[in-house]
Amino acid sequence: MRRIAVVGASAAGLAAAETLRREGYDGTITLVGEEPEPPYDRPPLSKQLLAAEWEADRLALRGPADLAALDLDLRLGVAATGLEPGARTVRLADGSEVPYDGLLIATGVRPRRLPGEGAHVLRTLDDALTLRERLYPGQRLVVVGAGFLGAEAAAVAWRLGVRVTLLEPAAVPLAHAVGTEVGRLLARAHAERGIDLRCGVTVAEVTEEGVRLADGEVVAADEVLVAVGSLPNTEWLEGSGLALEDGVVCDAYCEAAENVYAAGDVARWYNPLFGTSMRIEHRTNAAQQAMAAARNLLAAPQARKPFAPVPYFWSDQYDMKIQAYGFLRGHDEVAVVEGDLAERRFVAVYRTGDRVSGALAIGLPPRALRQWRQAVATGAAWRETVRTGAGQGPRMG
Repeated sequence: MRRIAVVGASAAGLAAAETLRREGYDGTITLVGEEPEPPYDRPPLSKQLLAAEWEADRLALRGPADLAALDLDLRLGVAATGLEPGARTVRLADGSEVPYDGLLIATGVRPRRLPGEGAHVLRTLDDALTLRERLYPGQRLVVVGAGFLGAEAAAVAWRLGVRVTLLEPAAVPLAHAVGTEVGRLLARAHAERGIDLRCGVTVAEVTEEGVRLADGEVVAADEVLVAVGSLPNTEWLEGSGLALEDGVVCDAYCEAAENVYAAGDVARWYNPLFGTSMRIEHRTNAAQQAMAAARNLLAAPQARKPFAPVPYFWSDQYDMKIQAYGFLRGHDEVAVVEGDLAERRFVAVYRTGDRVSGALAIGLPPRALRQWRQAVATGAAWRETVRTGAGQGPRMG
């Protein structure tokens, strides 16, 4: 294997390239990125960068010298437009082709949009800088979507003196992910700061005046941010023969086809730890999965290892630090095992079936979650671990 193409030049793509070199691969690595910037970190876009606490140069994942040391065939500012597995080539938007013996797909996701013109999204450096220029005291901002991204942006805008309206189609923000009671706690944090949070509303379109709801009401705004989820960037793979189903479908080794692997937000892989297929849009997963996929790409078939992580994510909202381990979606029960929900200092543990599937903490140091991460990693039984073990807190259903 003398030519490896890595398509996607964000955190996952960079981690893959670095891992290949660290594992001793000395062939050609072509790193393709749609954006013109060298690889940069995305989580600060909705936090430090949007708040003008950081400037863009602080987001760079590696300096010029570190990138040069990787000896990459770096193709930035050009998107991949097609894949020919038979010929083992990737077609690029500039008309060129990249040949490969091994391919790692890390093309990430793009924001979902709403009908109408003029709304902001928050995915790229340019997105964040453009929105930042429009946020100043007295401005009216409508944020559509009260998930983690929308909530973080709303919190930053509030700190900047912006008047924020937060629109959410669900009855309780993030209830599908963190549970109803934790979702209500997050909703109260918005309300206490004067955020106009409206749940159970659907936005039909963006207009010149703001947004129009499904019932016809117009919510006025100077600026609109749409944060209603994302779509995996797989269009360029259509017709390639790869299985595409809300991402690039992979096995437990992150392999999508022979010598073709995927990692990061675009990859839907079978996680044997939880016994299910999942696609994770978290920064830590992007790097970890890219490292695992790169090692498996180089390894002999019998030496490959399944990628079976305990997913981790965090979010900063107002004065709250939210951290979580595991796969919380689709849980059956939540129990507070430490602290107090009302004081916003607690650990909540999640049950799926008969096992501990996740844990979330607010207002506590990382060590508060260590034992619960281990419980998730070992597939600990719920009754033994929570009901008769480490915690006796209230159940929240």
